[in-house]
Amino acid sequence: MAPDHGSKVDISFAGRFTASAIAACFAEITTIPLDTAKVRLQLQKKALAGDLAGPKYRGLLGTATTIAREEGAAALWKGIVPGLHRQCIYGGLRIGLYEPVKAFYVGENHVGDVPLYKKIAAGFTTGALAIAVANPTDLVKVRLQSEGKLAPGVPRRYTGAMNAYSTIVRQEGFAALWTGIGPNVARNAIINAAELASYDQVKQSILKLPGFKDDVVTHILSGLGAGFFAVCVGSPVDVVKSRMMGDSAYTSTIDCFVKTLKNDGPLAFYKGFLPNFARLGSWNVIMFLTLEQVQKAFVRKPAN
Repeated sequence: MAPDHGSKVDISFAGRFTASAIAACFAEITTIPLDTAKVRLQLQKKALAGDLAGPKYRGLLGTATTIAREEGAAALWKGIVPGLHRQCIYGGLRIGLYEPVKAFYVGENHVGDVPLYKKIAAGFTTGALAIAVANPTDLVKVRLQSEGKLAPGVPRRYTGAMNAYSTIVRQEGFAALWTGIGPNVARNAIINAAELASYDQVKQSILKLPGFKDDVVTHILSGLGAGFFAVCVGSPVDVVKSRMMGDSAYTSTIDCFVKTLKNDGPLAFYKGFLPNFARLGSWNVIMFLTLEQVQKAFVRKPAN
């Protein structure tokens, strides 16, 4: 992602989309175990009074360990196939469109740093548009991740990603692929704005400090900042989105929000905060580090 204060690199939309999809997929592969743990924590209901067993999942490492022990280590990568489908579409669009949309919002005659609110607007726009297209991949990913260890003889709902797509369409209708679209658009628009605008802004600020340059250290610090801001503002809608996609007991976004608040309390909206930050923080660092390198291959050289 080119900083505002330097010369703009010339990359076509196809180049930006491809570089973004590659970077997003690489980050997805390396961090999906944390995402699986996060989803399980978010879907876990509050323990009932008198339940001596207590909650099944406790903390990031405890949840990951429990999943690996009961279901095998490969279960931590549940949902990786639709996860990669999602990142190719959603990651490619939201990140690939960010610079062109931001340029559209500031206008072709703009000089100097882009105002933060226009960066936020660009991130919000591209996040909403991208997830509106990619929602089916998100739905399948969450459903595969949410299914834990089953009793002997009980068949799984889906045998894999492609089976999940077809089963959902056959049993619930084509429109069911867009289950949870409301909270998902809200969640991804908000998180995308937080991620991309904060990365852009933090990187811009760091590069104005003495001794800093556009290198790996700056990219890591900017990526961590992006992940932290994204989790802070996006956790409530992320929890609602995961619950709606993973549990059919909710009839609408408002119903899910009210039931979660009533049954589990306000802190439930920040369930899995640490694994969510571990996931998004590491995801953003890996993704932006990879993106900064991969997009160099797509820079168009000026004509002689």
